[in-house]
Amino acid sequence: MPGILVIEDEVAIRRVLVKILAEESKEYEVDEAEDGVAGIEKIRNNDYDLVLCDIKMPKMDGVEVLEAAGKEKPDIPFVMISGHGDLDTAVHTMKLGAYDYISKPPDLNRLLNTVRNALDKKELVRENKRLKKKVSRNYEMIGESKAIVQIKEMIDKVAPTDARVLITGSNGTGKELVAHWLHEKSGRAKAPLVEVNCAAIPSELIESELFGHVKGAFTSAVKDRAGKFEAANKGTVFLDEIGDMSLSAQAKVLRALQENKISRVGSDKDIKVDVRVIAATNKDLKEEIEKGKFREDLYHRLAVILIHVPSLNDRREDIPQLVEYFSGKVAAEQGMGAKKFSPEAVRLLQEYDWTGNIRELRNVVERLMILSGEEVSESDVKLFASK
Repeated sequence: MPGILVIEDEVAIRRVLVKILAEESKEYEVDEAEDGVAGIEKIRNNDYDLVLCDIKMPKMDGVEVLEAAGKEKPDIPFVMISGHGDLDTAVHTMKLGAYDYISKPPDLNRLLNTVRNALDKKELVRENKRLKKKVSRNYEMIGESKAIVQIKEMIDKVAPTDARVLITGSNGTGKELVAHWLHEKSGRAKAPLVEVNCAAIPSELIESELFGHVKGAFTSAVKDRAGKFEAANKGTVFLDEIGDMSLSAQAKVLRALQENKISRVGSDKDIKVDVRVIAATNKDLKEEIEKGKFREDLYHRLAVILIHVPSLNDRREDIPQLVEYFSGKVAAEQGMGAKKFSPEAVRLLQEYDWTGNIRELRNVVERLMILSGEEVSESDVKLFASK
């Protein structure tokens, strides 16, 4: 049941509000405070879903309460209660973050509609945060090895900037995790992170995928279509496996980085874009430059910051923690009980040659979880995790 705090110094108005919310709606748990000082104290000590707050009060007025609460618990929506002469101030409080205001004396329907809408918004914000946490957990970087600690420290330094980052490493090492964390910890986190797997898109379609096209640009272009750069405006474009991008597409990416504008395939109209570019590759781009397969000028544009993700064989000390993490995920996904890996089983996994890196380890853990008994033993590993 949602909790609502009513902060109002006029006893009659406060009682009316409490009665409407607690008795007539029967949907809310309603608390009350006689002034702003008492209200802030209750906000500090309780988790309310909504606050109704008078603007003109002794000791501490509504604007001061709103500002103080914003520092303590910024996610609580405020509905301000305004007298006839307080309308300008009420509008000002909305600029400060209040959800809405209602006038005295309160109209029943207006009050209940405003309260419901404010609580609906609070629930949407809560759900959005829950989903973001879920996404963050899906892209969690597991491990405390020296190499992983250094990567985490690098991310913390680089993420708040708009510096371009080139992530290198073998397939399956977790380059996409680094890209996601760079975005999540950046000032662009509220905008999209748009991923493009350059190796999975045919060379003749990569330009359309990145920059969009206009109707008639090619046979199947039956209507105008925005590309990934436009979709990521104000956010981040992650160009995975950029070493597989065609030279013609590389030239257009270079122009986008140099001029912050793109043009759709079949159009000469420039479109301004504001994106941060993060790229990743499993290739040695300097070798690709020598072979004439990658533009040196694009490399230098992308490689402002270089982050190398080590292979699993180079961070074996992280395997026990990774096994525990993946076994928990597999248990949740498969709807099965948690299984413990014996110390001998984990030690044997640490000795394997993980050519497929983290991705391979995850698959092996899932296989062992499904095929083993109540505990994953050393013999289970020898039987089911063999190459």
